[in-house]
Amino acid sequence: MTSTPVIDVDRLNVSYGGFHAVRDVSFQVCPGELYALLGTNGAGKTSTLETVEGHRSPTSGSVRVFGRSPRDRRAVRPRMGVMLQESGFSPDLTVRESVRLVGALTGRTDRVDRVLGAVDLTRKAGTLVSQLSGGEKRRLDFATAVYGTPELVFLDEPTTGLDIRSRDDLWAAVDRLREDGSTVVLTTHYLEEAQQRADRIGLMHRGSLHREGTVAELTRALPAVIRFSLPARPPSAAAPAPPLPAVPVGGGDGSGAGEGRFVIETFSLQKDLSLLLDWARDNGVELADLAAGPTRLDDVFRAIDDD
Repeated sequence: MTSTPVIDVDRLNVSYGGFHAVRDVSFQVCPGELYALLGTNGAGKTSTLETVEGHRSPTSGSVRVFGRSPRDRRAVRPRMGVMLQESGFSPDLTVRESVRLVGALTGRTDRVDRVLGAVDLTRKAGTLVSQLSGGEKRRLDFATAVYGTPELVFLDEPTTGLDIRSRDDLWAAVDRLREDGSTVVLTTHYLEEAQQRADRIGLMHRGSLHREGTVAELTRALPAVIRFSLPARPPSAAAPAPPLPAVPVGGGDGSGAGEGRFVIETFSLQKDLSLLLDWARDNGVELADLAAGPTRLDDVFRAIDDD
């Protein structure tokens, strides 16, 4: 991976009249990286990506793609594939004609049959776009974005409307792109996809890049969680209090005597989970519904909303 970024955004601002949609956003995407730009509703990520893709001019700041302005269409567009949420294909064209047209417009070369085979649309090659299902249209969107194996691919909600098998097939195709050296920028509301696949994640909120880093870097700022339930016991048979602060959820008082569900937050998951299990064994307590794990990306999102 070279040190020269494929995308370099520096203090980007985008305004619409009196509305400031993007505020001093800066980030870089390195060659071969899968970078996920995520955000709460109205966070400004769409305006940011439209500027990076060359569809919109910045109000201030700079954006460079392959070292050039993304508005330099002749230099940048042949090297870049874009999968939008809605492609706007002509309903009167066939699948094959649609792929061929996009290839001609972007200036990239490829074999249409190869691309259709990669997204399992070979048998639909002669079908009109208007006759495709929602999932088939998304696969066509992806096919046109990756035609010619571009160096940079933008995937905007790529798996919306796809069944599980089609999702797996799409991600397998993305993996092959990355093996060929392509850089990928992802936006998605399926946070588990970003958590599993992104090298780095940028989280936008209220127009700003609120946090950025690997999944581990983003989640380690929040505690891990241990969840369990305690059975009801008569006062005379109550066990001593758990060895860690346990917050009751929907009942219970944290003493170990009352029935209910409890949550323990910890920055030392392995140590504290072992301590809790030893306490349960020594006191003959059954920890029903026991679950423990690190903070998830959706927890980070909730924390941003609370800021």
